[in-house]
Amino acid sequence: MNEQTTNWAGNIVFGMRQLHRPTSVAELQEIVAGSDHVRALGSGHSFNRIADTPGDLITVSDLPETVEVSAGGHSARVSGGTKYGIVASALEAQGYALHNLGSLPHISVAGAASTGTHGSGSRNGSLATAVSAVELVTADGSLVTVRRGDPDFGGSVLALGARGVITHLTLDVQPTYQVEQTVYVHLPRAELHAHLLEILDAEYSVSLFTDWHADTIDMIWLKHRVGEAGGAFGNSFFGATPAQRPMHPIPALPGDEATEQLGVPGPWHKRLPHFRLEFTPSAGDELQSEYFLPREVAAEAIRAVEPLRDQIAPLLMIGEFRSIAADELWISGAQGRDTVALHFTWVNDLEAVLPVLTAIESALAPYEARPHWGKVFAMGPERVRALYPRFDEFRELVRQHDPRSVFRNQFLAPYLG
Repeated sequence: MNEQTTNWAGNIVFGMRQLHRPTSVAELQEIVAGSDHVRALGSGHSFNRIADTPGDLITVSDLPETVEVSAGGHSARVSGGTKYGIVASALEAQGYALHNLGSLPHISVAGAASTGTHGSGSRNGSLATAVSAVELVTADGSLVTVRRGDPDFGGSVLALGARGVITHLTLDVQPTYQVEQTVYVHLPRAELHAHLLEILDAEYSVSLFTDWHADTIDMIWLKHRVGEAGGAFGNSFFGATPAQRPMHPIPALPGDEATEQLGVPGPWHKRLPHFRLEFTPSAGDELQSEYFLPREVAAEAIRAVEPLRDQIAPLLMIGEFRSIAADELWISGAQGRDTVALHFTWVNDLEAVLPVLTAIESALAPYEARPHWGKVFAMGPERVRALYPRFDEFRELVRQHDPRSVFRNQFLAPYLG
């Protein structure tokens, strides 16, 4: 899709006055300082109007590409508009790695951090938890850096673009490592109910794919970090059996676009995502929703949604369950609690999907399910705000640093005032 007018999925047409492509930070500062309304556009992989604006839309993808590992080898300063797949390849070439990656390597680092994008793994925090410093252009055009340990750090990394336009981030890195990926198919639903957390804890990263309708869970993708315990489950994993060919998250599709499977070891950045960087994983003609649940109630919450299977299945392309470690980013889906995420990839029919989302959110309401900021949900702003103990602090932080509401838009206004 043409990023000047639509998001990646094509369901959002941006209403901006002008799309800017600054090639230097100084040029970016000048644009922000001279504008009454500004939003930053990442890779366009959000499915709602979080990036939209009637004013100036800015992409930082044309700023100079940066992947600089520190002298001590503990961190790397990267350009915010660069895709994770590019950053990962550059780090791997220097012998370094990140703790995790999302399912798509095509997303930008700044956009992923700003909206709470994550991979999977019960010990792995979201992608934003690797950020130790964020450089951003604030509402008056100033360039500031907020570092881990600063009082407002937790409200400045995952900040929905309301704190400023991110130019660079400093990420924690570690020595490179290898990962083996194995897929098991047809997990009995009874085993899911009885052993959900054991299954999610079984490997470094675990994803479960389901159409929500069958009596089995379609697939379990197990990503084993070579050298760690695990990785040998034989011919049965909680009743599921090994796949005999490379699989796609949507079982009917060929597995060519997916990262290598069948237990073949490979570099971390070529196994942790679900899709290869060199392929576009789909035409983008879809909607996505996701809900973050406290780990201890996740199995019960899944059972609460199951009576809706007949409503969900006709509109669903695939669903996914993943786990995320707790963090202290103020408006993160995993803030203050270890989390299990329920993800839904829908057909691109918002009118049909919204009533189903309303029913899902009603079923999940007793479990304090937080919606993903960058995806489609029906929940009202008052309810969403109440799900975050530190939301009022976040709102006050934004008010202090953006008194003219330069970075606010129609999506954010009901939350920020």
